This record gives sequence, structure tokens and C-alpha cells, in this order.
Amino acid sequence: MLLLVVPLLLFSLITWQVLADGPLLDLDARLSDALVRPDRASELLSDLGNAQVALPVLAIALAVTAWRLRATGVDRWWLPPAAGAAAMVLVPVLVVPLKAWTDRPGTPAVPPATGYYPSGHTATAVVAYGAATLLLLPLLGSPAVRRALVALCALLILGASYGLVRRGYHWPLDVAGSWCLGAALLVGLALVSRSSRRTSAGTPSRRSGPS
Repeated sequence: MLLLVVPLLLFSLITWQVLADGPLLDLDARLSDALVRPDRASELLSDLGNAQVALPVLAIALAVTAWRLRATGVDRWWLPPAAGAAAMVLVPVLVVPLKAWTDRPGTPAVPPATGYYPSGHTATAVVAYGAATLLLLPLLGSPAVRRALVALCALLILGASYGLVRRGYHWPLDVAGSWCLGAALLVGLALVSRSSRRTSAGTPSRRSGPS
């Protein structure tokens, strides 16, 4: 439960600073000034947070997880992939009203507009790649492969986050807020998946394989 409370508290703190124009925003602006250098590489990295890129990755992980769990006769095999899909659906459900509520202006590198906090692209990357990793990890037997998957997930999320800040699409705090929001959603997914595995382990299945 602590893993859920910490990101929510951090998200609340960052959101409060954005709404109150708190001292963190001065540091945020200085960090943005130091990092923003729009170029082709930052544009490509920011694209990792696009739904057209991240969602197919999650869709493949959902399909593989559902197939593997059903093939091995796991009770409630549908629950982990359904929870992963639900976490992704919650991203726009939460982010869109938060953008309207905070009404934060963008950086000088983008045309004048508001609604930049939290970063939807960052939240998409965190939840899509993170959920795919959480779902696939229990299916992998090799520790080396599992470590490689976690490392790849981290690189994709950090790459997208860096690209968004470097290109000037978002302030650093926009990205940090989405990290916290995405982390809370992933903790929820992990809790649901663990509960499903415990239930399956304690309840013998009548199925011996795929039908």
C-alpha cells in the first residue's frame, strides 16, 4: 500500500505547486531553460509517448498474456490483461480533466497555449510500457531476459520523457507529475495481478489446457 501512497502524495505535491505557482516552478523553469534544445533526436524520442507507438506494444503484451494464462489453465486468466487495459484507459480519463483544471501554459518553445500539466505523452509511455512489462515478467523464466525487459522499459520511458523536455513540448514538472500518476496506476495493476495469481494458486483449475 505504501507503494501506492508515495506516488499519489508526490503527485499531489507537484500539482499543488503548479496550481499555487509555488517555488518549484522557478526551479522547473531554470531546468527547462538548461535542457531545451529542439532537434530531430528529441522529436523522435518524444514520439515514443505517442499512442500510435505505445499502444500497439501494450496490445501485443495483453494478447500474449491472455493467451499464455489461458493456455496454462489459470483461473481468471482474463483479469491481469483486463487490468492492464483498464490502467491504459484511465490515462486519458485522469489526464484530460487535470489538464483543464491546472490550465498550465507551455514552454517558450511551443505556441502559446495552456493545458500542459500533466504530460499525456509521458503518462501514456509510463503506463503502456510499464504495464506491458509487468504483465510479461511472470511469463519469463530467464532472469537475464527479465532484467533486459525491465531495462528496455526504463529506457523507453526515460527516452520519451527526455525527448518531451528536450524538444520543449513539456516542462520537467509536467513529466514528473505524469511519472507519479503512471506509477500509481502501475501499482494498482501489480496488486490486481498478484491477487489473481494468489487466487489461481489456491484454487485448482478444472482446465488442463486450451479449448
